[in-house]
Amino acid sequence: MTDPTLTQDFAQDFAQDFDRVLIANRGEIAVRIMRTCAAMGLQTVAVFSEADADMPHVRAADLAICIGPAAATESYLCIDKIIAAAQASGAQAIHPGYGFLSENAEFVDAVAAAGLIFIGPTADSVRQMGSKARARELMSARGVPVVPGYGGDDQSDARLIAEAQAIGFPVLVKAAAGGGGKGMSIVRDAADLAEAIAQARRLATSAFGDATLVIERYLQSPRHIEVQILGDGRGRVVHCFERECSIQRRFQKIVEETPAPGLPDATRKALCDAGVKAGEALDYRGAGTVEFILDAEGRFYFLEVNTRLQVEHPITEAICGIDLVAWQIRIARGEALMAQSEIQRCGHAIECRLYAEDPANGFLPGTGTLAFFDAGDASGRTAVRVDSGVETGSVIGVHYDPMLAKLIVHGAHRADALRKMRAALRRLRVVGVTTNQAFLAAVVTHPAFVSGAIDTHFIPTHLSDWQPAYDASRTQRHAIVATRALLNETGRLPGIRSGFRNNRGLWQRREWRLADDTGLVVEYRDAGASGLHLRIDETDLMLSQWANRDGEASCRIDDRFATYRWLRVGDTVHVFGPDGTSQLTAVPRFPVIATDDAAGGLVAPMPGRVVSVGVAVGDAVTKGQTLVVLEAMKMEQSLTAPADGVIAEVRCAAGDLVDAGMALIVLEGEPTAE
Repeated sequence: MTDPTLTQDFAQDFAQDFDRVLIANRGEIAVRIMRTCAAMGLQTVAVFSEADADMPHVRAADLAICIGPAAATESYLCIDKIIAAAQASGAQAIHPGYGFLSENAEFVDAVAAAGLIFIGPTADSVRQMGSKARARELMSARGVPVVPGYGGDDQSDARLIAEAQAIGFPVLVKAAAGGGGKGMSIVRDAADLAEAIAQARRLATSAFGDATLVIERYLQSPRHIEVQILGDGRGRVVHCFERECSIQRRFQKIVEETPAPGLPDATRKALCDAGVKAGEALDYRGAGTVEFILDAEGRFYFLEVNTRLQVEHPITEAICGIDLVAWQIRIARGEALMAQSEIQRCGHAIECRLYAEDPANGFLPGTGTLAFFDAGDASGRTAVRVDSGVETGSVIGVHYDPMLAKLIVHGAHRADALRKMRAALRRLRVVGVTTNQAFLAAVVTHPAFVSGAIDTHFIPTHLSDWQPAYDASRTQRHAIVATRALLNETGRLPGIRSGFRNNRGLWQRREWRLADDTGLVVEYRDAGASGLHLRIDETDLMLSQWANRDGEASCRIDDRFATYRWLRVGDTVHVFGPDGTSQLTAVPRFPVIATDDAAGGLVAPMPGRVVSVGVAVGDAVTKGQTLVVLEAMKMEQSLTAPADGVIAEVRCAAGDLVDAGMALIVLEGEPTAE
């Protein structure tokens, strides 16, 4: 599709021209903004925390400035440091990306006060939409339907509880200044409301610096649909159609697509018209997103306006053939906005968000070093756009969101796009952290998703007990490749084949531990010119060909010939093949015996910061009782007692930073009755 931004003869006044932009963000969105700036002939300035010194966005910029320690509150959220970096670098404009300060009205004011240009909406628009309560009032006054709820000035527990009871359960408790599902929870029973309010306040304060909450009616099984808008701040607002964002976990999207499947044309038009009306109410400038929920009867209600670029903006770019970041910059420079008739839609686009997290363990975020990262966008094997801020060698820590990359595909229709996304997920290779790759593949291949029968409860309805699929034949083949790869590394006399023995009748063994902690034994012996004779689970196999080139092996196992890539990290071998990935850890022949002094106690499942400790030495506790609340990567995790007992030791305190596997609480046996 021809990009209308390249063909339209615009009337330009360049009242706010600039040629150097500071990106007040990090990771994939910083890299993505820099890509457009480079194409437009603009120089870029990156900011980075001490933890991000080696990240790709730092090297992608023309200039990079360190703004402080790893904690976002001491770096990326420091307005004074961002402004000082812009002034020191000679940048005339600041692009906020999304997250961090992107929806902070004080930041917008500070940028203007420093004589700089903010690439985004006015402070007034940000301020009005920064409060979900004020946003509800404004949209209701403009005739945009809103969900019944309360977000008034009286924020006492008593008032919030009374309003929730008046609305009727279930209700949604959420941060008024929030976004991305942070500080949000569903409350189905009045008995749980007080704790939900307390937790939402903590998260709202931590993430947004504002403890104000909103209580809303919770709609059962709704769809989450949003409308992309552009406004010039001078009265014109256009839409770039809608996006379906219903596939969520922890109220955060992981799969998005456009157009929304199965939506009646009349509803689609009404949604887009309502999005434009919301933008006009704000006299909106720049790119923004108006979010709605759609109930089972097809009625839609306003949720909020995100006064920034959205994570999922690439799928809109794909179907409309426009660059939304370029439009943000053009609008900020004073260029005229295109007409609605110039925005046409073509095909279907899908985005999957790749996170460092474990879907089989409550989507707990993970940390580590990426020993290998290949998203396949440069291979030519899949038609995929990859927006990423990491690379092989990047360290994934606890301080920031665990998203690694976004995979975006565009097809002639939905089935075509789904086919391309499945191929992109198969091609993706990540080593060093646990990711949701296999879970994403399970989503986009699920019959309900393929048919378009989706809502915000899709994951708990269809994939609540999801575990990685076990393919015995694939695992056997990958174990053979891993075994042969290790043999290839074993020192031996020149000219002697791996696995050679004087007595060919003797079997050798290699024991592996799989990712799910199950064991697998591979027995092998030299088969002369034929290669290796192997036995796995009483199945006899023959490895008859092997050609290894820098970690890529072409081999024949029985009648199957394929090429595999393998990577060894310590004792673990990661094998990537045409039918998936396996992780195999070699079991030492002489294992080290270790003891766990916290056996029966509580260990940290992930690195993070201790929010609270609810017990003291000597306390009697029951199984399932919350002992410690841990926060990592913008997520709280309640750690509970594994059994009844008495607290023998408390090894942490509120505010402590802890590593994964660290003993936090030590329990003794069950208390005795007196």
